[in-house]
Amino acid sequence: MTDIAVSGAGPTHRVDMNSAEAQARVRARYRKEARFRAYGIGALTLTTVFVVVLIADILVRGLPAFWQHSLVLDVTVDPAAVSAGGKTDASTIRGADYYPLTQAALDTALPGITARSAQKQLARLLSTGAADGLRKRLVADPSLVGQTLKTPLTLSATADLYLKDRTPITTREMRGTATPSGTSGEVTVMTSANDFADTLVLIKQRLAIRAEKLRAEADRLELFAGEAVATRVKALRDEAAALQQRIDQPKVEETLDGKMPSFLVAINGGLVKISKIGDISITGDVLLPLRSTDEAKPGTWQLVTYETPESNRKVSDQEVAFLERFSALGKVERAFNWTFLTAGDSREPELAGIRGALVGTALTLIVTLALCLPIGVLAAIYLEEFAGQSRLTDLIEVNINNLAAVPSIVFGLLGLAVFLNFMGMPRSAPLVGGITLGLLVLPTIIIAARAALKAVPPSIKEAALGVGASHQQAIFHHVLPLAMPGIMTGTIIGMAHALGETAPLLMIGMIAFIVDIPHGFTDAATVLPVQIYLWSDLPEAAFKSKTAAAIIVLLMFLFVMNGMAIWLRKRFERRW
Repeated sequence: MTDIAVSGAGPTHRVDMNSAEAQARVRARYRKEARFRAYGIGALTLTTVFVVVLIADILVRGLPAFWQHSLVLDVTVDPAAVSAGGKTDASTIRGADYYPLTQAALDTALPGITARSAQKQLARLLSTGAADGLRKRLVADPSLVGQTLKTPLTLSATADLYLKDRTPITTREMRGTATPSGTSGEVTVMTSANDFADTLVLIKQRLAIRAEKLRAEADRLELFAGEAVATRVKALRDEAAALQQRIDQPKVEETLDGKMPSFLVAINGGLVKISKIGDISITGDVLLPLRSTDEAKPGTWQLVTYETPESNRKVSDQEVAFLERFSALGKVERAFNWTFLTAGDSREPELAGIRGALVGTALTLIVTLALCLPIGVLAAIYLEEFAGQSRLTDLIEVNINNLAAVPSIVFGLLGLAVFLNFMGMPRSAPLVGGITLGLLVLPTIIIAARAALKAVPPSIKEAALGVGASHQQAIFHHVLPLAMPGIMTGTIIGMAHALGETAPLLMIGMIAFIVDIPHGFTDAATVLPVQIYLWSDLPEAAFKSKTAAAIIVLLMFLFVMNGMAIWLRKRFERRW
């Protein structure tokens, strides 16, 4: 048959399914279905792209924080420096000053650094806690005092960041013979040919580019009115004019500044930073001491260029020279950053860790789980199985549903007013944080537990009642075990929600800077989301990487908890 009968209030009539009108309606319906599928696939693809971009960005920013560089130096443990009056007990060694030992090791590894400013920059390469590993080693074995030990010394955050993202460095072999005027301080290097002519031309070209940018910026600002803008425009044009004068004199010696790439001369085993450059000579400061040699033969000296201007780097040219020399000597070591996982918070980025936040998070979640799980499950059982229909139960159910949607900051205000101000509980303690988060998660667990209890077929309870079980036995022996997968899933998802909360904990004082690792529920502590919040607000660049790394750890916790929820559901799931 190619037609169907259609009956309604009026007379029955037939529709020809092979007619053009019917086929058009069918095609339109298929097109609508195809568009709906395309919309769904597009939404899913867009969501996947957002998630992938987010995860990739966090990984790119955070993974470098799991690695740390250190200088491996031979440290001579002078007994006079680490022991008072010949004592070598643990407390004396632990309280000793290790700065002279690390300084002596630096001087031995890189001799000849006599300028005070250079010595200070050399010392700044090491962290204030560089010798913590050596201290622990000596405390564990005092017999090592007086020996020379190969020790990894933690680098400062800026030095570590430089080694993770080095400035591009180019080296060019020079043709002529070069003669330095000295071995330290400010020196002049003369050459037998126009060896620096090409570099001088390059510098003039870079000055031309800078002058053009200044003129373009002045032209843009002229579109705006105002006395301050006019003053700024005049300053830009004056600076561009001064640069143009230097450009118009191609053979005149140039003075370099921090806005230009750093040009250096590697000669006689040392390094000279160029401050003035001409066709046949340069003048500059010695960054690494030169050997006492009258001249460098052709092919034995190089022009080194640090492409990133010094003003755009956190480390100076002097520090870059030190780090590159240590790298060339094989004294730089890259290892997994165990400090990040085993240390507490610190003002020094290279010494900061998340162990205190992890322990605080664990203690807080234990309190939260101990509070909200039994109360939430028992409340759900009572409301679903024992409480009769009344205005009171209706009011309770409405309030539970409303509390599940209340902003979390409100629970923080509740914790501040009741637990801290009224009850006098310790501020910034996991006990208070756990109770506050327990109140936050409690409505979610009650709703999830009631939904799990409703999902159990009524025949289970009726069969138990039919064989003589009491109402309580039927619920606790038969219904509750079958509802446990759903209850556990809801509980773990609620705990994952609590793990990511920050606002309630800020209100009860868990934003405090906590260095020590908490050992109890009443000790001052912080949690991982608050630690991330604190680090994200700090100006040091190294803390940005630490923030992303802490987010990675937090996401791993969330993935584990959600995976546990799926496993528990499969583990306890029963079919009927």
